[in-house]
Formats: sequence, structure tokens, C-alpha cells
Amino acid sequence: SLARAFHSTRLRVYRSRDVAGVELGGALKNVIAIASGIVDALGYGDNAKASILTRGLAEMTRLGVAAGAEPSTFYGLAGAGDLVATSYAPRSRNRRLGELLGRGVALDEALATLAETAEGVVTTPAALVLARRHGVEMPIAEGLSGILAGTSSPAEVVRSLMERESGPELPEGIASLAASGGAG
Repeated sequence: SLARAFHSTRLRVYRSRDVAGVELGGALKNVIAIASGIVDALGYGDNAKASILTRGLAEMTRLGVAAGAEPSTFYGLAGAGDLVATSYAPRSRNRRLGELLGRGVALDEALATLAETAEGVVTTPAALVLARRHGVEMPIAEGLSGILAGTSSPAEVVRSLMERESGPELPEGIASLAASGGAG
């Protein structure tokens, strides 16, 4: 199979029938990686970064499920794995863009500094169009949209995220799976 052809001691390939989930995970992680770079630049620390990644993964999953993807895809390498790698990689274009934005650099100047494409810039508004179409809340992506547009500062967005009313931590399907003992 194709997976076996690419498999090596340095690369393990997993198969998935969830094309929508794999594609959405690969695109949406760039949005959250920009947000994680902003958190890094603001010096909020590891707990804040873990929070933005966890809540960002929840946003990715909600949108993916609404668009027909399998929720489990987002908790595998195509979702959480790619999100963590991109959000911590020193050379990640999207994380580096977030760091620049978090330091107060304007978007056009930050993009010129990178001299590379940061896919999250175009993915953010596209994700929000899809989210509105499906009635999905994406507060991190909404906040990032304001930062990218220059209408909100990173500090304002963080404050608005922290002031949101909290709800259940886990998506409903994951919470019921964990309660049934099927998550371990």
C-alpha cells in the first residue's frame, strides 16, 4: 500500500478515511499556532499556552464535526499532533508570525519580516465563514481575526477570552466516551 511505501524508521504513516478531518486539521492548526505565538510573545507562560492549544483544539474539533469530519481525527496526529508540533516548532511560520504580532508588529510588516507564507492568515477568515455557516463558535479564531485586521490588540483579545463564560471543558462526544470508560 501507499502507507507502506512511505513507512521508514523515521516516518510512521497512519491511514485515515476521514479526508475532511485530515484536511481541516491541517489547515485549522495554523490559526491556533498563530495564537500560540502571540501567547509566547506576551510571556504568559506554559499554562496559558497549554490552555490556548487545548481550547483551540476544541474549536478545531467543533468546526470539523459540523463540517462532516470525525471527532477522533482531531485527537490524532492530523489534529493534536500537528497542532502541538506547529505551535512549538521554532521555525514554524505561523507561530513566528504570532510572536511578531504579539510584540506589536503590524501584520504587513510581520509578513515581510517572515518572507514566507503563513497559511493561518488566509485560513482564519475562511474558517470563520465556515463556522458561521454551521453555527459554530470559534472565539480564538474570532479574536485572532481582529488582531489580523488591526482592530483588536493581543491584550484586548486575551482579556475578552478570559472574560467569556466558561462551559464544559470537553466536547460532548468526548465527555460521554470518557464517562463510559471507552477513552482509555
